[in-house]
Amino acid sequence: MTHYSGRRARLAELLPAHDVEALLVTSAVNVRYLTGLSSSNAAVLVRADGSALLATDNRYIDKTGGLDVPAVEASDVAARLAAPGVGIEAADMSVATFNRLGGLVPLEPLVERLRAVKDEDELELLRTACAISDQAFADVCGAIRPGVTERDVARLLEARMIELGADRPAFDTIVAAGENGAVPHHAPTGRQLRAGDLVTVDFGANYHGYHADMTRTVSIGEPATWQREIYELVAEAQRCGREALAPGAEAWAVDAAARSVIKEAGHGDHFRHGLGHGVGLAIHEEPFLGPSRTGRLEDRVPITVEPGIYLPGRGGVRIEDTLVTREGGPELLTKTSKELLAL
Repeated sequence: MTHYSGRRARLAELLPAHDVEALLVTSAVNVRYLTGLSSSNAAVLVRADGSALLATDNRYIDKTGGLDVPAVEASDVAARLAAPGVGIEAADMSVATFNRLGGLVPLEPLVERLRAVKDEDELELLRTACAISDQAFADVCGAIRPGVTERDVARLLEARMIELGADRPAFDTIVAAGENGAVPHHAPTGRQLRAGDLVTVDFGANYHGYHADMTRTVSIGEPATWQREIYELVAEAQRCGREALAPGAEAWAVDAAARSVIKEAGHGDHFRHGLGHGVGLAIHEEPFLGPSRTGRLEDRVPITVEPGIYLPGRGGVRIEDTLVTREGGPELLTKTSKELLAL
């Protein structure tokens, strides 16, 4: 049994509890997870007996020859959906397609739950993605200096990740200097870096489909007292969040371990997002860490821990790592120092 057929078998075991005989998987990421096919137009029908059928179009049908699942052109699969008890991914299928096909059963995310726990092959790909990210940041740090722009830093970092073997950036790189650091998802601009800025850099490499995610905040020159204070506060919150990661930990409790540090210091209103999220074939995937998030973490779940403090008009700090839940303590994948670098 390949790891793809094993994944489909685990999915098939879940279907009877949802009163369906099969699940039509249409999410491109989930199709890749279950079959190995990366495409912009494919679906896989997974039956409760463990059998499966992959459907795609002429652009990709030639890529299916080496897969461990039978494949047909998409036009040949419609009749197979006429049988009762076929579930669909409600979060992915459009209402128009659902109405056109008719008779299908909308289901909550199932494949996403399977994807949360990674096998060792997946974890090795993530380690490589994170190692590329670490090295790229080290190589580009010397270029983070007064006079260069946020866009300059983002372009240099993305180019270096590709030179080091990344397929592409895992997402649009964030570089936020000075007052722009108060915006958690600031898009880089032509704003030049200046002495006295804190600069937040949020980036990662995509390697064979797997996404790294890390954030470091650096100082251009020696930091002011207020900058060092919020940096040390975020660093302490991040440490507490990392240490709370464990199989069996509740998602809200991990968030609280970090958030309480920031709240007790009077900056609760300046931490305006969840603590973290799973990573893998998508940059944001199950599980999510936040004040209202439910569920318990499992073993071998890659997840980020990324607290921040954002002061409107002044700037901000975020520190983020990708880790893997393990018995005995989390495995750290992003290993760049979290000391405040004065460049």
